[in-house]
Amino acid sequence: MKTIILAGGFGTRLAEYTDVIPKPMVTIGNKPMLWHIMKSYSFHGYKDFVLALGYKAELVKDYFLNYYKLSSDFTVNLKNGEIDFLNISEALDWKVTLVDTGLKTLTGGRVKRLKEYIGNQTFMLTYGDGLSNVNIAELVKFHKSHGKMVTVTAVHPSARFGELEIHDSLVKSFQEKPQTNQGWINGGYFVINPDFFDLIEGDQTLLEKDPLELAAKKGELMAFQHDGFWQCMDTKRDRDYLEELWKAGAPWIKT
Repeated sequence: MKTIILAGGFGTRLAEYTDVIPKPMVTIGNKPMLWHIMKSYSFHGYKDFVLALGYKAELVKDYFLNYYKLSSDFTVNLKNGEIDFLNISEALDWKVTLVDTGLKTLTGGRVKRLKEYIGNQTFMLTYGDGLSNVNIAELVKFHKSHGKMVTVTAVHPSARFGELEIHDSLVKSFQEKPQTNQGWINGGYFVINPDFFDLIEGDQTLLEKDPLELAAKKGELMAFQHDGFWQCMDTKRDRDYLEELWKAGAPWIKT
């Protein structure tokens, strides 16, 4: 199963970093946010990623093209161009597809543009700015058990985010950034059937508006309720908090 990571936004609330690099490339413990997200998926055996790029896409592409060059010592044979990496600490068996989905494309539009790379298969989707210790294997198991179109992971932080009204795991409504009254919000970490693509009109479709709201109205949006760790990275304060957690043991990393 492939995992889409939305990594194309401007990240304006984190301008201390995003004037220079895209938000998913902001580092926690000297590794980009993207790496941490992918690491959590790969722990559960999901290692086929499709990155929806936009703002400063070339920097993300360069990172993965030169991954081992940037993280290892190496010897270059200038006669034939061969490179011998000397101290690879961890050889990753990830497959990473990097797709420029447009500079100003909205989140739903980015997903729509990746349809040809996903095909007629169920896929996972998450944002490039949040970390969690959600059990991906259990999330997928839950999605397969209910037969609905979309599963969203519901988490418990503050009222700054989209709120889900949930009854017996069925999402009755999806509201973007209201005042909370139930305490569950959209934490990302979706599992989605391919017919969801039909609910996305085009580039200017916001994932969190028409497609997910329509899925909820149709009774096709289920919630996987996660009471464990979840933290987004919207501000420098968020980033610094995640850095502190990394030094203390990183609750989102499993080995």
